[in-house]
Amino acid sequence: MRKRLFRATVLMVVPFFASLLIRLLHLTNKKVFHSPKSVGNEPIILACWHGELLMLPYIYFRYRKTLKAKVLISSHFDGLLISKTIEYFGLQTIAGSTNRNAAKVLIQGIRALKDGYDIGITPDGPKGPRHEVADGIVVMAKKTKAKIVLLNVKPTKYWQLNSWDKFIIPKPFGTLHYYSTSEIDVSEMDIQEAKLLIKEGLLKHEA
Repeated sequence: MRKRLFRATVLMVVPFFASLLIRLLHLTNKKVFHSPKSVGNEPIILACWHGELLMLPYIYFRYRKTLKAKVLISSHFDGLLISKTIEYFGLQTIAGSTNRNAAKVLIQGIRALKDGYDIGITPDGPKGPRHEVADGIVVMAKKTKAKIVLLNVKPTKYWQLNSWDKFIIPKPFGTLHYYSTSEIDVSEMDIQEAKLLIKEGLLKHEA
């Protein structure tokens, strides 16, 4: 009972303050965008490494004036915290992962793309291996013919957690470098070829 009450309280309080922190970090950093100024009007799949997830809503806002996106988030408790946090930025979620309950999650993602939603996904989430691309993003892209946009956020000043994904939290008063690619079409590629293309694209800006 106490554990349930504690979790319920955390889910009410932490996402609100986390959303304020994200806004504060965004406001106190310079922003530099290395990206196309627009993407097509068709639903797209946006992909970033799990460790760079924190500041991603702001690059999505650059592309869409009307928000219509669902992000694949783990159904574990930490995933629920992330889910509740990004709701403050107008983003919806699909609970699960392409490693666990994979079929259910892929079906929901495919359906959302067909319904006109953009999909956000961390190809190495929710538990790694870090910087390894799972099949799910490619399967969704091939089934729906949706294009993929690869995203990176590289702060000049940051804290890095000692977690499996080396999660990055920008420090104030630095610069956030936002990178994104043009739309990538993997619909005619085999899965391994597409995964390698995505991995190499996401690793392009690693130090």
